[in-house]
Amino acid sequence: MADARRITTHVWQQKSDVLVAIGVIIVVMMMLIPLPAFILDTLMSVNLVLSLLTILIVLYTRHALEFTVFPTLLLIQTVFGLALNVSSTRLILSKGSQFNGKIVRAFGTFVVGSSGLEGYVIGFIIFVIIIAVQFIVITKGSTRVAEVAARFTLDALPGKQMSIEAEYNSGLITEEEATRKKNDLQREADFYGAMDGASKFVAGNVKVGIFITVINILGGMLVGMSIHGEPWSVALDTYVSLTIGDGLVTQLPTLLISTATGIIVTRAISDASFGSDITKQFSHQTRPYWIAAGFLFVLAILPGFPWYVLIPLAGLMAALALSLTRKEIAEQEKERIEEAAGREAARPVEISPVVPLDPISMELGYGLIPLVDKDQGAELLDRITRIRREAALDLGLVVPRIRIIDNMRLDPSEYCLKIRGVEVGRGNIKMGHYLAINPGGIREELEGEPTKDPAFGLPATWITEDQREKAERLGYTVVDPPSIIATHLTEILKRNAADILGRQEVQSILDTLKSDYPAVIEEVTKNLTVGEIQKVLQSLLKEQVSIRNMVTILETLADYSPVTKDIGFLTEKVRQALGRQICLQYADENKVLHVLTLDPELEKTIIDSRVETPAGTAAALEPSLQRKWINALMNNVRAVQEKGYLPIILTSEAARSLVKSSTEREIPHLVVLSASEIVADVNIETLGMIKLEEDRG
Repeated sequence: MADARRITTHVWQQKSDVLVAIGVIIVVMMMLIPLPAFILDTLMSVNLVLSLLTILIVLYTRHALEFTVFPTLLLIQTVFGLALNVSSTRLILSKGSQFNGKIVRAFGTFVVGSSGLEGYVIGFIIFVIIIAVQFIVITKGSTRVAEVAARFTLDALPGKQMSIEAEYNSGLITEEEATRKKNDLQREADFYGAMDGASKFVAGNVKVGIFITVINILGGMLVGMSIHGEPWSVALDTYVSLTIGDGLVTQLPTLLISTATGIIVTRAISDASFGSDITKQFSHQTRPYWIAAGFLFVLAILPGFPWYVLIPLAGLMAALALSLTRKEIAEQEKERIEEAAGREAARPVEISPVVPLDPISMELGYGLIPLVDKDQGAELLDRITRIRREAALDLGLVVPRIRIIDNMRLDPSEYCLKIRGVEVGRGNIKMGHYLAINPGGIREELEGEPTKDPAFGLPATWITEDQREKAERLGYTVVDPPSIIATHLTEILKRNAADILGRQEVQSILDTLKSDYPAVIEEVTKNLTVGEIQKVLQSLLKEQVSIRNMVTILETLADYSPVTKDIGFLTEKVRQALGRQICLQYADENKVLHVLTLDPELEKTIIDSRVETPAGTAAALEPSLQRKWINALMNNVRAVQEKGYLPIILTSEAARSLVKSSTEREIPHLVVLSASEIVADVNIETLGMIKLEEDRG
């Protein structure tokens, strides 16, 4: 049924497109092809109805963006009216007194209201007044308003976009709402830009109307007397009457269109229909109606004024004022009752047992507020948006919106990062300074305040702008305040990715994939709970393994979950399924992994120390053996780092998780891979073997 409805809608859209195209072509051809009087009357009636519909739609439009087709429609209707003018001129000049266009003759006689010379004068005066009102008042004003609206809309566009971005980064709106608001802003700018140009069509149409009227009268007199051989009085009666009628029937739709143009560009600040605004804003105050009623009553008792008109109007104003006064009193009473109810509700009540916490929040001292102030660039907000996007691409984790809060309890230059209300990072920023970080090997010191990089704990120095060039020349890494906080936040998200991923996030992932991979989701959820899937994903994120390839992860869990629900075993099997991804994450550009291996005896010792804990399997080496193992590991890691390589430990599948658990406290970011994770097209280069040093007696 839905498919049939979509097909029907598509067919109607195609038909409407074809009809519009045919209509535009006909409008252009009307200027070249003579039309019979009957068709001319029909098209003039259509033009009048279209103009009336346009102004009514504008009056009932709540926002200009609801009628974005108006600039193009304005052009088409202008060309349509000119084509009708050309066609009627051709018929009037060719037929003369035999012209039988009913609409033109009706406007030339009935609308004017008189016949003979008096009718010509009255009709001509009405025509001139309509032209003057359009050209001097409506068209000129509409053009100016459209020009100013377009300029101010374009000037305000960057600021409004930054405001939307700030709302999105602070979590006030969703990404879809932010996108919709930005699209609306762009459409609004495009609309007023188009209206700025489209209003010129109306002005040009009025000028052309004057020109055509003069040509019709002069040309008609010339054709009537010289070609048709009509007397001067007959030619004057025929062509002046028909020209005035043609001018009026052409300018009336143009007047409606001009008025619609003025209305739509002057209602930029309203979000309701014109009638709603009139009702609301004219009924806001009662005092003007009382004053108006008194003024009309005083005017009525003065001699010479029509009291029979003014007294009823005064009574009407008084009745309206009385009605509005009663309504205002009723609203005040309602507000008083609601306020009393609000005070009653504000009395101490039982506090809810659930106090919500922000998933991720950043608290700033008041000295750092300029970093997120949209009036000062809000550079940090843009960085945070990019960080969330990069986290989604790198880790496959959609980071919740980060709430930014100013905290007066912090030092002015201090910031604090929290996950679910618990602090996970803190740092100090010197505004107007740069952080020069020594990457190692640089001996020349810089003048400035010594400190440490908050993200990695490296030695650093706060320097001023004039020292920046020197620091970069010496090889220091120079970072500005927004980059410092952004880098720290990035590292916090990587280190705590496992804590950010909760059951609700996992359920959202499963729900999203269910539409495209229903068989996978059904099979994996048949054997594993959401919590068990969450634990596997957390184990991967804890070791910086991206979970973006979620389908492969779930298919692997579906393969092995019928065998066992051991989280450690399932995690290893998922890692092996993601072997290529993991290898390429650490391999160099030549697809070579530089690794350290374990002495077979040491590896066997670690495997034999395996114990089961509530949190999973772990290595439980004796304290003295653990110290030897960590010392040997750190010596080898230091040697590998001095060669410029990332330390990677390669073990057997059975030992991998145990090696990782035994080193997690001392070297939390150590990369440990198993041989089963290495794919065929990645080469291994062994940098050394880790052995325990023998005791020296």
